[in-house]
Amino acid sequence: MVSRPNPVAVGTIVWLGSEVMFFAGLFAIYFTLRGAVPEMWAEEAAMLNFPFSLTNTIILVSSSFTAQFGVFAAERLQPRSTGWKPTQWGMVEWFFLTYALGAIFVSGQVFEYALLVSEGVTLSSNAYGSAFFLTTGFHGLHVTGGLIAFLLVIGRAYAVKHFGHKEATSAIVVSYYWHFVDVVWIALFLVIYVLK
Repeated sequence: MVSRPNPVAVGTIVWLGSEVMFFAGLFAIYFTLRGAVPEMWAEEAAMLNFPFSLTNTIILVSSSFTAQFGVFAAERLQPRSTGWKPTQWGMVEWFFLTYALGAIFVSGQVFEYALLVSEGVTLSSNAYGSAFFLTTGFHGLHVTGGLIAFLLVIGRAYAVKHFGHKEATSAIVVSYYWHFVDVVWIALFLVIYVLK
């Protein structure tokens, strides 16, 4: 018997390929505008709070690890914890922790936006504001979509009588998406906050 790849996983990977193209377009916009007005970029980028954003980045990256621990539990077909220790946690507990970390990241991004707006950097203020808010804003929307997906997978784990391979596959494909948004953020962080 021929073993075929899971169509849901394959479909998710193909869809993530289209998302790569979307973010490639955003990076192209960012670099084009940055190349057109480098002096403005240096001046506006100086307003960014690097330590705050680095902390927020570490929070998001750590959520990839918690998501993966949730996947390991789902692959063991263990939806919920068998004890209070993290080594006994199931998919639900790990995904709730991932959700909390992702929500902290989004809240941090909103806080950073509020600070920048108070300093006069907005979507319509200049090319820098447009590029910054477009790239990070679309990423933030993707993270929010991932948070909703985690809640759906957690809800499904509670709704089914028997947690099986279909539920585990759902957890796995949501983790693919989550790892993708994390990698995109690392690239954005390096381009926006580190690259001078």
